[in-house]
Amino acid sequence: MRINKYISETGVCSRREADQWIEAGRITINGETATLGSKVNEGDAVCVDGQPLGEKKPGIYIAFNKPVGITCTSEPHIKDNIVGFIGHPERIFPIGRLDKESEGLILLTNDGDIVNEILRVENAHEKEYLVTVDRPVTDEFLNRMASGVRIMGVMTRPCAVKRLHPNCFSIILTQGLNRQIRRMCATFDYRVRRLQRIRIMHIRLGTLKRGQWRNLSREELSGLGIHA
Repeated sequence: MRINKYISETGVCSRREADQWIEAGRITINGETATLGSKVNEGDAVCVDGQPLGEKKPGIYIAFNKPVGITCTSEPHIKDNIVGFIGHPERIFPIGRLDKESEGLILLTNDGDIVNEILRVENAHEKEYLVTVDRPVTDEFLNRMASGVRIMGVMTRPCAVKRLHPNCFSIILTQGLNRQIRRMCATFDYRVRRLQRIRIMHIRLGTLKRGQWRNLSREELSGLGIHA
């Protein structure tokens, strides 16, 4: 088994983070520093910063209503990190990100394989947001947002946009560029006042209170291809 897959399956981090740890020289296999192409065989001793990795644990999949001010990282030294805020008894990490200034639904897990399935751009999974801006939205603004906006040198994918109130609209994205919604709005001189994610694929925020988390239901897990 490739070393990054082995590490992610123990639940300590995602496969992407495992690659970063390997590149930083933090991983050893039987006392030898691992490389990105290293393989792990049965009985090998794998360590992170000299500490042995544990056995693979049962899958954990939770939905969390992230408050503003919480950073989506599992790095313990970062103030107000999401993992420390939740305080789950098992090691978990966030699937993707929500900006520190944004709030709403984010998933966390100890299953590194499901991360790639959810985040892979070509899968075009929907994510829905409620956006409040600093002035009334016009039909022209909504139409241009929906048809695609050039940000960071690329054109965003067409998306579904709907006015909810004079200064508020919903938007459904199938990609996740860095600060995408805020950059799209800024192109048309709108400033985002509040940004809340309310859905990831078939999983909805619902009535989950800010700062609270819950385990995904059997039906939600089934929709992710996980049979509990």
